[in-house]
Amino acid sequence: MQKSSSLLYLTSKAAVLALTASLWAPLAQATDINGSGSTFVHPIMLSWAASYNTKTGAKVSYQAIGSGGGIRQIKERVVTFGASDKPLPPDELQAAGPSQFPLVIGGVVPVVNLDGIKPGQLNFTGELLADIYLGKVTNWSDPAIAALNPDAKLPNLKIMVAHRSDSSGTTFNWANYLSKVSAEWKAKVGEGTTVAWPTGTGGNGNEGVARNVEYIKGSIGYVELAFAMQKKMTFGKVKNKSGVFVSPSLDSFQFAAANATWKEPHFYEVLTDASGKESWPITATTFVLMPKSSPDADKSAEALRFFRWALEQGQENAKRLHYVPLPDGLVKQVEAYWTQNIK
Repeated sequence: MQKSSSLLYLTSKAAVLALTASLWAPLAQATDINGSGSTFVHPIMLSWAASYNTKTGAKVSYQAIGSGGGIRQIKERVVTFGASDKPLPPDELQAAGPSQFPLVIGGVVPVVNLDGIKPGQLNFTGELLADIYLGKVTNWSDPAIAALNPDAKLPNLKIMVAHRSDSSGTTFNWANYLSKVSAEWKAKVGEGTTVAWPTGTGGNGNEGVARNVEYIKGSIGYVELAFAMQKKMTFGKVKNKSGVFVSPSLDSFQFAAANATWKEPHFYEVLTDASGKESWPITATTFVLMPKSSPDADKSAEALRFFRWALEQGQENAKRLHYVPLPDGLVKQVEAYWTQNIK
């Protein structure tokens, strides 16, 4: 009788161990991956990583070091993937070697620290923003600002300009837009992930710019909408290409992206100054950079599983954080691109 009980105990114990092993198998087999780059996409990347970890056990670590840093680290093969709000043109991709595909769409917004001004209450044009960042318009009582905002109570207060100090895709989209609407900005400053700022104080990442604006009365800066919303910052409307003052929103980002062609072979597209009465003029896309042939096939495969999940099942996460998910047709194009370009 004792022998039978012992056998039953051992059998039961083996069954429990087998069941436990089966429950933990997905976690044990999960491959951890790491990425770096865009601070623009940091809020949604954190949300996706947490949800994906809960679902699969795989850990996605992401360092928001700026788009320039992400581009550099993927070229150096320091990370599994890089993220950049500045798409690399085909000739640079050809020379550097990585693949490139869009991940999510959002918008860069002007934010201010002014008493008595509510979000969406202040109007800007691209030309005015360029003049402020050129150091030509230096006070909130300037007639150029008053003319666009006749009902706003604007103070006699110096404008304190905040900008990025790191290599930034948010800066690229901001400067690219200003170059399209201001000939003087294009001639004197131009565009890039870094530019020679004529005036202002630098901050590291979207967080750094947001912090400078939050702490300094009379300041103006530019950040991704998710940062502005999370921190309850005052953002302005901007006059678009059709002459309409629009607010940043999921809808206005979506309208701006509606006519994008997503040029093959690597989806090169810049969405700033888009046509359409309801389009936000400083809409931007975050792109993922990955090696075409990875030295670690398991990590590359896990990264693609993560991005497939994000594109197919992470849409609600994106919308909650004021990002626009890619259209279904574009998702199919991206997934086909993976098959052809990433091994």
